[in-house]
This record gives sequence, C-alpha cells and structure tokens, in this order.
Amino acid sequence: SCESGAEWVDTLQCFESQTIVVRGSGSAHSETSCWPWLGIVLLHITAIILLLVTTLDNAWWVTDKMSTDVWGRWLLQGSTWHYTNLPTTKYPEEYLQVVQATSILACIFAILALFVFVAQLFTLGKGQRFVFSGILQMISCLSIMIAASVYTSEFQFHKAEDGGGFGHSYALAWVSFVLTFLLAVTYIVLRKKSE
Repeated sequence: SCESGAEWVDTLQCFESQTIVVRGSGSAHSETSCWPWLGIVLLHITAIILLLVTTLDNAWWVTDKMSTDVWGRWLLQGSTWHYTNLPTTKYPEEYLQVVQATSILACIFAILALFVFVAQLFTLGKGQRFVFSGILQMISCLSIMIAASVYTSEFQFHKAEDGGGFGHSYALAWVSFVLTFLLAVTYIVLRKKSE
C-alpha cells in the first residue's frame, strides 16, 4: 500500500511482515513502528529463559547444606559441594518424573510457540488472530503449572527439614506460569493489524 511519487522516501520491511513507510516532504516524517511485536517477542524470550532456568538450575529446595533440583542434589561436605542422586525413599520417582517431564514440555512448547508466532507474523492474513501460538503457549503454561503443583503437593517432607525453604527455581516456576499464561491470552486476543 505504498504510494509512489515525491512523498515516498523509504520502505522498510517490518518484523510483522507489514510495510513501514517513511514519508514526508521537507523535514516532517511519519513512521509506523514494530515495537509492539518486538516487545511481545522479547517478553516471550524472557519467559523461555525463566523456564529453562527453572528446569535446569539446582534451587527448588535449599538449606544451608543442601540444594535440590528435580534432577539431583548438591550436598555441602566440609567446604565443597558434591553432586548426588536424589534418594528414592524421600523423592518418589513417579512424582519426580512428572515434574521433570512437564518442566521439559513447558520449555519445548514455549520455544515452539515463539517460532510459530514469528512464522504467523509473516503468513497470517490481516485481521486474523494468533490462535495456534496461543494454544502452544497455553500448553506450556499448563505444563509448568503441573510441575510446580506436583512438586508442592508431593514433596511436603521438605518442610520438616530445618533451615530450608523453596529456592529461586521453585519461585521462577510460578513466575513462569503467570508469564506464559499472560502471553497465551495475549496471543489468543491479538489480531494482526489490518490497514
């Protein structure tokens, strides 16, 4: 929808596959911006990073001498930390595998949702919604919610350990849940701009 003639100065391809036209006569210029799309992508990348930290970092439960994640635990012996497997008597394997699997699924679906969103920016028709991206993001949201909920409900024995508490990875799991939920709703409600 670019006008040809003296008013046309430059045409740039926008991230959303819409044309940005910089027009003007003399010193007056008007410009359409891609900042909303870039903001959503940056927010999505932030959510992916939080999900990866939640899944991989060793701080779901921490004490002065122990740091536990969903894969193993670190014990402080003397002045050095030693990695050990989680004891199956204290960590029921079937529940632990649910937390591990849903954490990984949350990361995978969040990454897929980002790629689908970027692809939809280029392929969706004007005025259509980003429903498929929203559905993938909602699956990611539900996966991390299941992981954090199962960890909360099934690993209550941690409360008996003195001086311990939920670590930053556990808190990031819940923050990731909220962030992925907001992104899912945003994608479902969002329409591609029509000119």
